[in-house]
This record gives sequence, structure tokens and C-alpha cells, in this order.
Amino acid sequence: MNAAKANNIQIEFEDNDILALLSGEHNQHLAHIEKSLDVTLDSFGNSIKISGAAKATKMARTVIENLYKRILENCRDAGWDGIDQSMVDDALRWAVNGHHADATLAAESFETWKKKIVAKTKGQNDYLRLLRDNEVVFGLGPAGTGKTYMAVARAVEALKKREVERIILSRPAVEAGERLGFLPGDMKEKVDPYLRPLYDALYDMMPADKVDRMLVSGEIEIAPLAFMRGRTLTSAHVIIDEAQNTTPVQMKMVLTRLGQNSHMVITGDLSQIDLPIAQPSGLAEAVTLLENTRGVGIIHLSGGDVVRHPVVARILQAYEAGQTKQNSQK
Repeated sequence: MNAAKANNIQIEFEDNDILALLSGEHNQHLAHIEKSLDVTLDSFGNSIKISGAAKATKMARTVIENLYKRILENCRDAGWDGIDQSMVDDALRWAVNGHHADATLAAESFETWKKKIVAKTKGQNDYLRLLRDNEVVFGLGPAGTGKTYMAVARAVEALKKREVERIILSRPAVEAGERLGFLPGDMKEKVDPYLRPLYDALYDMMPADKVDRMLVSGEIEIAPLAFMRGRTLTSAHVIIDEAQNTTPVQMKMVLTRLGQNSHMVITGDLSQIDLPIAQPSGLAEAVTLLENTRGVGIIHLSGGDVVRHPVVARILQAYEAGQTKQNSQK
């Protein structure tokens, strides 16, 4: 594959079949790259010509090289379904963030029962490394950055490989004032509405019947935060979601429940605290106190790590810029 410099770049492929897979049906993948980067892609013979502004053409080349290498890696796999739009979006995201094509091929990943979960941004890649290398990880960031989804992926992988005996999921039920006894139903029915994102992630990574069986057997446990008190959580992968709504007392209580052969992931968004105004966030305090503690990993994901619709990332970046401006004026 050869590429020329300047605003017009031509990439040649040794195999027309590779080009056909990369282009997609009716050139849909090329059209998506054109629209996303404001470039023109002309496919002819065994080559693609890229035209546009210098920066955009460079990014388009990175995207195409990335997809080309993915096809070469996977085309001999009988179970491979080919390039889809989500893979094109992944390649676009890495290119826009300034990463070389080889970076996506070296992306961290987790193996679950249903699929491989791969980091889609540089921030997510760093997050996945922290999840592998630390006993306690704090994942902070806005909605859509994958902080909860990736935490569940690591927990599912650990359970699949029998590195742990169970997964424990919890979050503070601030909306119910933690007074779950006043809500109708058994404990699972009381807590379920608050843990829907965690359930969605589990069913996305595991067969539904396996999730249901493990909920019955206790290999997957749903527990309100208040029920952690007095327990020692051994051989478990614990996830505390929406932790910005914990109090300092609750956070200390949860962190000190960790037993042998266990890992804990605490996720939250410090811009979405629902506690009373006078009540400090336990997550904010913990991140400050534990910043340099061995065995504890902390990562701050941002709008650039959002993997939902591209406009969501732009909205979050605008809010982040506004908040930065406000803070500088104080």
C-alpha cells in the first residue's frame, strides 16, 4: 500500500477484494468517511484517491489504513462478518484524536461470553489498562464515555476466566433516599430500577439464561449500598456505580469491605451530584485522598471519550469549555 503526500493522496491495494470490503456495499463506508471528515474519496481500480484539506486527508488516510489492516487481520477468520459502521466509527474516532492506525490494532480488550469488548478511544484504552493492573479503580467522566460498560466487561471477563467467584453490583439509591424498605417488592425489585445500565451491560455480554441463572445462584449479586456494611467481599469483582452520590462515610465503608482476591471499580460523574447542597460527595473526597495510593488507579474520562452519537461528544465538550471559563473567572 503506497501513499503520496499533499492534499491529494492515493492509496493502492494489492487485492481488489480488500478494497471492496473496505468500501462497503454501494461504497457506504467511503461515503461515511467523506461526510465525517469533509473529504472526497474516489475509488477506481485497486486504489482510493483522497482529496481535501491537508489535515483531513491525513486523517482519512489513517482511517483507511486502519480498516485495511483490520481486514487483513480478520479476513481469513470464517466467523468474521466483515467491516461494519461501528468499526468505521472506531477508526474515525482514533484518527480524529490524533492516533496512528497501529494504535487501534494494539487497543486493550476484554473477552466476554458473547463478544470481545475493545477500547474505542485513547482514554478508554488507559482505563482498561488500569482495570487490569489495580485492585481498586476510580473511573470518572460524563455519560457515554464507557466507564460503567467497561467496568462490567472486566468483571464479566474475570468471572468467565474464574479469576473471581462472583460479581457484586451496587449504587446509592439517592432518588429513593436509600429508604428502600418503603418501596414495594423484594430486594431485587426495589433495587433493579437503579441498576438498569448495569443489567443492560450484563445482557449485552452474556447469554440471558446465564445471567438469570447466576442471579439465582448468587454468582451475580445485586446489593444496595446500605447492605454492604459489616461484610467482607472476598473473591469478588465489585462495581459501585453513580458513586458521586455516596457520602464520605458511605465511600469509606465500601472501600474497606474489600477482601482477598477481590477488585473494586467505582464509577461516577462529579458534574452530576444529586446529594443535598451541604452534603459533600464521598467520590470527590476519595479521589483526592487516594490519588497516590499504591494499588489504586484513577482516570478522568472526557467528552473526547464519548462513544455515543458524535454530537453528544461536541455537546459535552462545549459544556466542559464553559465550565472551565467560569472557573477561570472566579
